[in-house]
Amino acid sequence: MPTLDAVRPITLDEIREARTRIAGTILRTPLVKLDLGAGFPDIRLKLENLQPTNAYKLRGAANAVALLPATERAKGVWTISAGNAGQGVAYAARQAGVKCTVVVIGSAPQAKIDRMKALGATLVPVTYERAWQALEERSYPGVEGVFVHPFDDHDFIAGHGTMGFEILEDCPDAAAVICGIGGGGLIVGVGSAVKALKPGIKVYGAEPDTAAPVALSLEKGSAQKFPAWQASFVDGAGGQSVFPRMWERMKPIVDASIVVSLDETKRAMRIMAEKARVVVEGAGALPLAAALTGKAGKSGPIVCVVSGGNIDIAKYVELIGSVAG
Repeated sequence: MPTLDAVRPITLDEIREARTRIAGTILRTPLVKLDLGAGFPDIRLKLENLQPTNAYKLRGAANAVALLPATERAKGVWTISAGNAGQGVAYAARQAGVKCTVVVIGSAPQAKIDRMKALGATLVPVTYERAWQALEERSYPGVEGVFVHPFDDHDFIAGHGTMGFEILEDCPDAAAVICGIGGGGLIVGVGSAVKALKPGIKVYGAEPDTAAPVALSLEKGSAQKFPAWQASFVDGAGGQSVFPRMWERMKPIVDASIVVSLDETKRAMRIMAEKARVVVEGAGALPLAAALTGKAGKSGPIVCVVSGGNIDIAKYVELIGSVAG
């Protein structure tokens, strides 16, 4: 495993510079009010499913690839992904005119696999367990080029932080922000920005009860492996464990991680479809499911980051049809 730079905070200046750097690549996504009526908190949806790759990962990927020296980019880039990071890196690589390889979890939705192929990425399918191992080792046999880590990468995280500026510009009175957690890059990036700009704001994670290592880590006070991990349709969040380096990044930023059931997640997907006409994947629905528990506050405004909308349509219809409206 290569020698890594020590973990350090993401600064506002780094996020501002990233914002300028990626402005021509990403979309400044809207923040819309989800009106659920009396008795519900004031919820706003940050619609990152509207990015060109239909997921927030493009922010970090565009920043990380742009910051690679030309000599490094010329070698090509590669990453490990269940689909959204792979799309982001492939999109950024195509813009930079370099080749991209994605070590992809074989159970990834076909919609994500098709999109990565369409963006010109070479795909190397592996099991979830092998992908998680490769993330820890930062290598995979036979894959060449510069590795872009999909969450434990300072520049990747700074790119995600640009979302925090947009959130507080559009909702300066936000009381809380909720982000789904997989590896942790999203919540660290967004949290770094909003906590620096508004120290009193609460930053919550959201995890499925089948894969909630951050909630367990917060309970135990150290980075934990989730013993009862199960694969589910929430493929873009819920890791097997918390990487120690990501734990160091999350500790000063994350106030709590709210654990929700798969049925609560499906209901959140359905609510967004019915009330806001938003198509969202499982990971993107976690924050709304968390907000509806009341554990992030009963008033608000509560900003829910809708991280992505890459899901097979037939699967989506099956999921939202399996729960009551």
